[in-house]
Amino acid sequence: MAKIIIPTPLRKFTGNQAAISTNGNTIREAIVDLTNQHPDLKNHLLDATGQIRSFVRIFLGDEDILSLQKEETMVAESSIVSIVPAIAGG
Repeated sequence: MAKIIIPTPLRKFTGNQAAISTNGNTIREAIVDLTNQHPDLKNHLLDATGQIRSFVRIFLGDEDILSLQKEETMVAESSIVSIVPAIAGG
């Protein structure tokens, strides 16, 4: 089970859990499992077609999945996945 680190602004949708263990062999499967466990996260992480929203960055360890195999990046049982939402401001 990969562990997904939940950023502080999204923890209100996970019962204030900072990390959640998920099932899945890829980032996509792990995120789908996460949104199945915590359905209120779905609108914040996935678009209407079920794709990871463009403004949400996902990291496997220290690597942005965009520099790997994107949503098809493989995860291991010991993987640490981090969600980094975009921060707007001016």
